[in-house]
Amino acid sequence: MSGARQASELPAWPQYDEAERAGLIRALDQGQWWRMGGGEVDAFEREFAAHHGSSHALAVTNGTHALELALQVLGVGPGTEVIVPAFTFISSSQAAQRLGAVAVPVDVDPETYCIDVVATGRAITDRTKAIMPVHMAGHFADMTALQQLADDAGVAIVQDAAHAHGARWEGKRVGELGSVAAFSFQNGKLMTAGEGGAVLFPNAELHELAFLRHSCGRPPTDRHYFHKTSGSNFRLNEFSASVLRAQLGRLEEQIETREQRWPLLASLLAEISGVVPQGRDKRCDRNPHYMAMFRIPGISEQRRNELVDVLVERGVPAFAAFRAIYRCDGFWETGAPDETVDDIARRCPNTEAINQDCIWLHHRTLLGTEQQMHEIAGIIADAVATS
Repeated sequence: MSGARQASELPAWPQYDEAERAGLIRALDQGQWWRMGGGEVDAFEREFAAHHGSSHALAVTNGTHALELALQVLGVGPGTEVIVPAFTFISSSQAAQRLGAVAVPVDVDPETYCIDVVATGRAITDRTKAIMPVHMAGHFADMTALQQLADDAGVAIVQDAAHAHGARWEGKRVGELGSVAAFSFQNGKLMTAGEGGAVLFPNAELHELAFLRHSCGRPPTDRHYFHKTSGSNFRLNEFSASVLRAQLGRLEEQIETREQRWPLLASLLAEISGVVPQGRDKRCDRNPHYMAMFRIPGISEQRRNELVDVLVERGVPAFAAFRAIYRCDGFWETGAPDETVDDIARRCPNTEAINQDCIWLHHRTLLGTEQQMHEIAGIIADAVATS
């Protein structure tokens, strides 16, 4: 790649400063480092809930556990089905499958890459317990239509909001939409403590049940081992919570920067022959941009992967998009529908295409300068032209 232009150094991720250091010391000096003895997890839950328009948040070990717990308290288990987008990270389906339910993949919208409402409606059966929209890359799924669909069918919605910290749909935050929502704080997410997760609940009853199940069935004030339900240990520790409180404090400023940079980068990408950036529904009036995503329709998967390698070599933090969940061996291990890969592929043409032709850039890209957006677009243009 001698002579090829290189991207100037982009902001690092994760970002941290004295706020995280102070939080860690504060947690350390408590002398109690788990949530039952300290105050950091409780404080983070209150702050995160308020930030997202909810009164009930529960911090957990990671985003996958957040999804699993959310589904469990809604009654997902053997004999039930959960409808999930075919294009998503596989935790969306595995959370249902680990509970003994069947994960039913449906196609996604070719512009927003979020779950397709019509396809979702067709997939509902008398065994459907929940619909799981994934707010892909921070862009809301069509929650207005999905909620109407769920209400008509009498099924629950679990928002996979792992990409959607601080997002808004028609002026409403994730916690104001009346459904359970699960978040991730894994190292690459919009706010992070390396790992971690949270679940927002629309009422106290679900929150209380989730607390029991995330703490081995044990009430918070129990001193005599009265395990009221089955469960596991999904408790977040005090150190992680202290870091997340600091991360939450700078979330909105970072979103504002990304909201300014994405329109510029998207317009530059759209000028490149063969490149199509992720679209946006105007009802998604705040997108935190977990990923900067674009497609190159018609490219082969191999050529797409080679192009990603070229971009990485040139200093652009690029990645191949998620593989369709039904094209992963792990999807078929348990809780798979009574279909073949080809059966699902035939009803998921958009997922098939995106699986092959989509690239995403880490959100730290959008924390760069306006000049860096031009640099990155130029590098992508060069790479596409020679791929």
